This record gives sequence, C-alpha cells and structure tokens, in this order.
Amino acid sequence: MSGTNVLELERVTKTYDTRPPVHALRGVSFTVRSGELVAIVGPSGSGKSTLLHILGTLDRPSSGTVRIDGQDAATLTDRQLAALRARSIGFVFQQFFLSEHTTVLENVADGLLYRGAPPAERRERAAEALDRVGLQDRAGFRPSELSGGQRQRVAIARALVGRPAIVLADEPTGNLDSRTGASIIELLHELNADGATILVITHDGELAARFPRRLNVLDGQIVADSAARSLEGV
Repeated sequence: MSGTNVLELERVTKTYDTRPPVHALRGVSFTVRSGELVAIVGPSGSGKSTLLHILGTLDRPSSGTVRIDGQDAATLTDRQLAALRARSIGFVFQQFFLSEHTTVLENVADGLLYRGAPPAERRERAAEALDRVGLQDRAGFRPSELSGGQRQRVAIARALVGRPAIVLADEPTGNLDSRTGASIIELLHELNADGATILVITHDGELAARFPRRLNVLDGQIVADSAARSLEGV
C-alpha cells in the first residue's frame, strides 16, 4: 500500500459525562494512508457517529491521539482546529446542506470561503470540481432544479474543491434510491482512483462490502479491519 499516513488514531476513547457515563469509543486505533477508500461500518449505537465527529475534529477525544495530515489535533486551539478542517478535511453529509438561494457553482465555491482564496480562484476551482463529478453543465442551476443524486454530486464537489487530505462521507446514499445511490458509490470509486482519500461512514453492510477496506465498529471498538486480515494473508 503506497502513500503517507493522512489519518492516525491511537487508543482513542470518548466518554460522555452522563449518569451513568456513556463510553462511546473504547481504545480505537487505526491508520489511513493517502489514496485509500475505506468504509467504516456498524449498526446504530455502535459509536461510528462519535468516531465521525472525532475524525472530523468536530469533537475532541477523552483520551488518545488523533493526527490529521500529520498534525496532532490535541495540540491545536479551537481556531487552529477550524483551520485544519478547512485545509485538510472535506465533508459530505446525507442531507446535502446546499443553499437553495445560490447557484450550484456558488455552492461549491463556498467550500473555499475559509481558505482565503480570491473570488476568481474560487469560481475556477469550483468549475473544475463540478467537472470531476460530471455536473459542469449544471453550474448555473439552483439546487431545487436538481435531482437527489445531482445534489449529492454537488455536495461531493464542494468537499473536493479544497483538495483536502481526507473526504469524510456520512451515509452519502442514505437519502437516495438504490440506483442513484449506486451511481454515487461508483463516483466515489472513480474519485478515489484519481487519488482522493475517502472514508465512508455507513450502517449498510452490503454497501461497505463494495469498498477495498472495511473497518467494523461495534460497542465503541474496531472489531474487524479487512486491511489487517489481508496483511496476515501476505
């Protein structure tokens, strides 16, 4: 497997201070290298949503180490974490989160707002990202004029426009019919083949089975890693 480590977790825990305490993550450790396509799969309540928030630096772990693109997240202030997110992480959510009042091109360009890029560069890079997801001819449309699958492609283009080290996709096919969902998974494979590092969080075992690496989460722990099995077989 080639590439450098873009994501490293070492003995990560997350405990919510409720009564009784909820141990959402229990000593999670794994590494993702540049260019990987990974499914993180588990049932509701397994801890995968908490893991998503930790991976995306939207929440801090109770203990353990999280390194994103070589940076130890624990050493960063909230402002520095926000800068790290803007630079190194692209998000794709089930609900799309597109602005209905702006064009598709503007929605994608907004992914660069926190990067400090000038407007002309934002538009140029947004057009390139739309071309990558096959929607260059919809740049002037508004999201309300698009299908669900097209909206998700816009959301993926917005995640890619900043050329992040990692794209985190949370149930990206959850609001789509099976045929459209399959086209989105095919797109993720194509983008990965072009070099994008993508982690997909899902409860769908059949969907996860289509990915070259699978991390199975249960009760806050990684209970299986297909990469570890493949290495054992070498």
